Amino acid sequence: MKIRLLLALAGLAISFTLPTYAQQKETLDAQAVEKADPLAGKFDAAANNNDPAAIAALFAKDAVLITPEKAIVGREAIEKQYTEWYQGGSNRNHKTTYDPESYQITGTPDTLTFSGGWSETVEVKGKTLEFKGRWLAVDVHGSDGWKIWKLAYNLIPPPSPTASPSTQ
Repeated sequence: MKIRLLLALAGLAISFTLPTYAQQKETLDAQAVEKADPLAGKFDAAANNNDPAAIAALFAKDAVLITPEKAIVGREAIEKQYTEWYQGGSNRNHKTTYDPESYQITGTPDTLTFSGGWSETVEVKGKTLEFKGRWLAVDVHGSDGWKIWKLAYNLIPPPSPTASPSTQ
C-alpha cells in the first residue's frame, strides 16, 4: 500500500513538473533580444558621439563598470574614465551585438541581464585601431528609468599575424 501511494505521489509530482519544463523560455533571436533591451542603441549613439556625460547618464548612480584593467564604481567615476579615454582618441563605429540566448529577467521584472559582443574603431594620433570583445550587462529599473547597474567587458586581442613563407 505504501509503495502504491509513493508511486501515485511521484506520478503526480511528474505531471506538475513536465508542463513547467515544457514552458521554459523560448530562444529569442538577436533582434528580439536587442528590442527587449530598454537601453538598446543608446550606448552605441553616446559612444559614437564621444560623449562621456551621455554614456554616464545610462548608468545607475551605484553602477560598476568592470574593464580588463579595473573596476570603476559610481556614475561620476565612469564619466571621468570615459573622459580620459576620449582625450586619447576619437571613437567611431561602436556596435553592440546581442547573444540570442542571453536575455533573462533576473529576480523581478525590474532586472534584466544581457550579453553579446562589441566592436569599435578608434582614431589615435592619426592611426586607426580596431577593437572588439564581449560584454555582460545587468540593467535595473528604478525611479529614474532603466539604467545599467553592472557592465563587464573584455578585449579580444587581434589574431597574431601568420608567418609568411620566406622569399629567398
